Amino acid sequence: MIEEWTSEQREAFDRDGFLIVEEGFIDDETVELLRERFDRLFAGDYVTGIRPDEVNWVAGRDPDDRTRQICNGWKADPEIAQQVLSERTGRLASELMGWDGVRILQDNCIWKPPATKSLGMHQDGSYLDYLVPPEMITCWIALDDTSAEAGTITYAAGSHHWPRSPKNRGEFHAPPDWLAPLERALPQGEDLRLVPIQVKAGGASFHHYNTFHGSGPNTATVHRRAVISHLIPAHTEFHPVNADPVYSRYRRVGDTAMDESYFPVTWARGGGRSAWLDTELAQDLGGVLAEPGHGS
Repeated sequence: MIEEWTSEQREAFDRDGFLIVEEGFIDDETVELLRERFDRLFAGDYVTGIRPDEVNWVAGRDPDDRTRQICNGWKADPEIAQQVLSERTGRLASELMGWDGVRILQDNCIWKPPATKSLGMHQDGSYLDYLVPPEMITCWIALDDTSAEAGTITYAAGSHHWPRSPKNRGEFHAPPDWLAPLERALPQGEDLRLVPIQVKAGGASFHHYNTFHGSGPNTATVHRRAVISHLIPAHTEFHPVNADPVYSRYRRVGDTAMDESYFPVTWARGGGRSAWLDTELAQDLGGVLAEPGHGS
């Protein structure tokens, strides 16, 4: 299990805007546990009693050919929280960006069953104008073996050096052409190199906030699930004017600080991880493990 980056890995991240861990970022037992928690989460069974901030697919409400997405599943399930709020992930992410610490902005739980449509190419940085600074790094962890045919996440290598594109939320879920935003943004004379991330279950990737990424349709016969941590510098604050339709609801009147109850610090140099994480998560997990079917 990776505990530190090599100089070659850091150079690859700086060059390409992403870094791939082909297998073993999390172990097989954790993969199986998270798959089980996905079943409950997407069935609307929220262990903590708290609904995630975004539930972008509900059985019976939304088409079966749409990618299933939940944002901030960590608030609904302590097992998901244990992974996306990982101190190790935070430390490794900080080292790639040269930051002194990170806090969670949000998680994503992504599930692409067979025959589901694409997620459009985009830069995360296009949607961060409500933060100061508008920066982020993402850790994407596969819960299934991935392939291009199964609609794995795909990066445009080196695109973190391109200009930041304007946001267009309408091109994300099941767009008619998932590559169109990338083709519009391609600088003149720039070569396009698409890299589908093909890893084992438990493999991972990290990407820069300006790296173009998305995923094609799942034309295979297998499911493709991933758990994702979007991490921002620990010193980030809300923009005093610009607002996000979902996450700016946590901005307090007259105060741009990000509350650690909702955006906890997962790792900081010299200590500084939000104190409640390990005590509260341990308590919540104790309750989960005592439920029927989890032993005691």
